[in-house]
Amino acid sequence: MIYYLYKLMGTVTSTAALGTMTMVASSLGQNLLWGRICDKYKIRTKLIVMGETIAAFTYLMVFLVHKSLINGGNNFAAGLAIIFGLSILEFFWSMSDVGWAALLTDITTPETRGRVVGSMNFIASLGRMVGILYSGFLYLGGEGFENGTIFYIVIVMLLIGAALMAFTSRRIGAKRAIPQQAATTETETEENEPDIQSEKPYHWFLASLVIIVFGAASINQIFLLFLQLPQGLNFTDTQVTFVTSAWTVGGMIASLGAGRLSDRFGRSKVLLLGLSLATVTPAFYLYASTVPLMAFIYGLNGISFWTIQTVGFVLAGDLIPKHRRGRLLSRYNTVIALSWGPAGILIGGPLADLQVQRLGLSSYASYVNAFYAASIIVAVGTALFAMKVARLKHD
Repeated sequence: MIYYLYKLMGTVTSTAALGTMTMVASSLGQNLLWGRICDKYKIRTKLIVMGETIAAFTYLMVFLVHKSLINGGNNFAAGLAIIFGLSILEFFWSMSDVGWAALLTDITTPETRGRVVGSMNFIASLGRMVGILYSGFLYLGGEGFENGTIFYIVIVMLLIGAALMAFTSRRIGAKRAIPQQAATTETETEENEPDIQSEKPYHWFLASLVIIVFGAASINQIFLLFLQLPQGLNFTDTQVTFVTSAWTVGGMIASLGAGRLSDRFGRSKVLLLGLSLATVTPAFYLYASTVPLMAFIYGLNGISFWTIQTVGFVLAGDLIPKHRRGRLLSRYNTVIALSWGPAGILIGGPLADLQVQRLGLSSYASYVNAFYAASIIVAVGTALFAMKVARLKHD
């Protein structure tokens, strides 16, 4: 989608706006609306089904509007239609994110949560790799988006997923025999529980995670430019693909192992291991002179990110009071979504540009300094987590 938008609009800033605007829309939807609805009405699967269905039809509308603008010869407006259309889509689709987060936390126990969430993230990583391969095959220089092939495939898959969730939830719901009175009493008890004090560790966790995500994600775009820098590594497109694939493979390994290890040895210990890798790997990028070595280092970075993603979600589920899962998990999703684009726009990009344009440094030197800065920022967040969260006896 980024390549296609650049083809339509011709500016990096415009294409970068996609990740930022969709992240803002998702955050607003989850925190202002869907999280509250999820907690008040206790609807998890309905939010998932509605979110996926609305997303499918909104994708169709976005495609039709952008196609009509292209036929009218206004490519830039067609790109804007995609950006604003997908932002609106993400606002409603985020109800599915809230539903999934709350549902996964509801159906797992602290003893099994790490294993289950890790398995789900492994499936997500596998799906990401398959999706990248298929989208690359269908892209065809932008024709896959322009003629609607990629849009139509996404729409069909979303509708199939929504139908499967609706069918499964009805089958499971029919087998359950929970007395309504008992369920009502349990809900009233939960809502009357004082939760201000119990939420303090969670808020410290989110504060440290904000710093960590900003630091780790601030160099995502810079790293890809660094790989192909003529005065640096000068990797080919095929070599870049190999390196980035190593990140995904590392994430798949971490997803399977990190959750299980956190169930056995504790959330904080495994999370600190992932944070340590996230701290040191950016500082090692400049020492990689070959494709296999860079792939190995970037694979370790993938392990760190998905360890943080997996164990972080599990820890959030452990810390959040049951009756506020929708709202508080929405905040967690918002923090993770900072990696979509804002981190690079607010920190990484300006930091690199400032060094080149104002200080006269080479692109290579500015990128390396940005890597060091990322390591320092992640280290600060890790220290905050260690002092305010890890020392608590919540494992």
